[in-house]
Order: sequence, then C-alpha cells, then structure tokens
Amino acid sequence: MSSAQDRIAKEVADNDVLLFMKGTPVFPQCGFSATVVQILSNLGVKYKAVDVLKDPEIRGGIKEFSNWPTIPQLYVKGEFVGGCDILREMYEADELAPFFAEKGIALESV
Repeated sequence: MSSAQDRIAKEVADNDVLLFMKGTPVFPQCGFSATVVQILSNLGVKYKAVDVLKDPEIRGGIKEFSNWPTIPQLYVKGEFVGGCDILREMYEADELAPFFAEKGIALESV
C-alpha cells in the first residue's frame, strides 16, 4: 500500500464523517463539491473535509481507494457512501438523515 493509501485509510478510520472534495467547505472549487457541502450543511452534519487539490497523491489515491472515479467522495464510519449524485438522490428522497441517524451521527438542527 502506498503512503497516499495509508494516509487515506487513516483519515477514513479517524473521522466519523469525512468528505474528500475539491476546495474547502467555505470555498468549494467545483459545483459537485459545493452541492455536497450544501447538503451536509442543510442536514447539520459535522464532518472533516480533505481538499484533494492541495495533494495530487491523495487526489489520485482516493479514486483507487474507493474504486470510484469522481470527487467528491463521502465516507461515514469508514464506509464509502458515494459522490454528489448518490448523495443528492438520497437527500431528495429523505434517505440521508435516517442514514446518518442509523450510523449514530448526530444532526444539529439548522
């Protein structure tokens, strides 16, 4: 396993809710990342964000790690949940809040 894979695995293990994205939650660098940030904010989910644009090894490595070709990528309790389209579908179907509750992730009322 490469050092990028090790670092990704450690981040995923150490954070209950982890978002690999382009940019930061305050300043997303792509529309898909911005959409996921908006969804998580609307739900009041606390999460850690990793800006893949700052680290090319992580940017390439996360796609291998999850076997998923696009960024953003959301992990909850070590499990890969999906990218923007999956999260948007779950959110619009009111499946995302129950999913977080099931995983023991507290949602702050917004």
